[in-house]
Amino acid sequence: MNRGKGNGERGRVLIMGALLVAAATIPLSPFPLPAQRPPPFDQQLRDNQRRLEDIRRERSEVEQELERLRTQAHSLTDELYNIERQKETTNRIVNELDRQINGLTSQIDRITVDLLLAEDALVEKQAVLERRLVDIYKRGPLYAYQVLFAAESFGDLLSRYKYLYLVSRQDRLLANDMTKLRNRIARERQSLLDARDALGRRRSERGDELQRYVGLEHARQASLVETRRSAREAEQRLSALERDERSLNDRIAALERARREAEARGAATAAATITTADLGQLDWPVDGKILYQFGTAAGPNNTRIPWHGIGIAAPAGTAVRAVAAGSVSLAGPLGSYLTSVLLNHGGGYYTFYGYLGDAAVTKGERVARGQVIGHVGGAASDQGSHLHFEIRGQGGIALDPVNWLKTHR
Repeated sequence: MNRGKGNGERGRVLIMGALLVAAATIPLSPFPLPAQRPPPFDQQLRDNQRRLEDIRRERSEVEQELERLRTQAHSLTDELYNIERQKETTNRIVNELDRQINGLTSQIDRITVDLLLAEDALVEKQAVLERRLVDIYKRGPLYAYQVLFAAESFGDLLSRYKYLYLVSRQDRLLANDMTKLRNRIARERQSLLDARDALGRRRSERGDELQRYVGLEHARQASLVETRRSAREAEQRLSALERDERSLNDRIAALERARREAEARGAATAAATITTADLGQLDWPVDGKILYQFGTAAGPNNTRIPWHGIGIAAPAGTAVRAVAAGSVSLAGPLGSYLTSVLLNHGGGYYTFYGYLGDAAVTKGERVARGQVIGHVGGAASDQGSHLHFEIRGQGGIALDPVNWLKTHR
């Protein structure tokens, strides 16, 4: 009877050992691993941040271009186009933030599910470990020796030893699984916190970008209104300039007709004080930097402004001197040119001085070369205080003053 009981115990031991071996060889995950795993969450955050920085860098370049436009003469249509580009890049940022917010929301949901599964698995493993600890406590510290010493044969001893080894190995795997689960839960919780923080930042950034977009839309509307107003003002200025130019041309034409009639009658006329020999020899009427050159120049809102002279920048009140001797044909207001002086130098040559603050001569007066004929004004003009200076040749044709003035000032 005892031998039959011993054989029954050995059979149960062998069956239990086989079960433990089989349990140890079962994979932990019942599902096959995917061929490709998504990139780590930190890497996804870095990639998202890099995409945002690329778009923001592009917008920063557009903003810098707008600042450069505002520091120089430009068309308001260029500024309006720049604002449109800023709106487009801001819209791309908002769309990118929306995409990232959706991705982070899905990421939070996935991490939350993984965290719950890991916590459930930890609870289950902990319950198994608690039962094992109870069993170990009940059996006492000498249980292993008792099992080994109770063996009735060498084969039974090996079976018992293998059984104890598998039990201890299973306990170690259980402990390792719990450690891995705890580490996994800590990582998942940290990832969840990071994802929630990132989601909060992205939502805050999206709100800021929407505010920026609204501001750009308001700036666009204001710029559009300003562009239309500026276009009307530019048309009015061009119309006034053409009107004043015609008035000046009519005055010079009248002087030319009178000169030709005098020549036809053989009347004695004063010698010309300006001739082609004076090319590059005339003194500057006022010292300063040239604001605009002779010829047609680009104006605001894609307009073209014909300049029949040059603009010379100078502080308001600076004395303006005659470049050559002559008689005063005009000394007073002339439309958009404000106070102006027209000198007749004989031989069909005339000089015109516009945007004066005042005139120091009167019509019909004879002036000498270098004499003060007025003072710089025009502070309220688009170019600021400056002198508009023209030289007209025979027939009233406009000549480039730079060719007649001294190169060295």
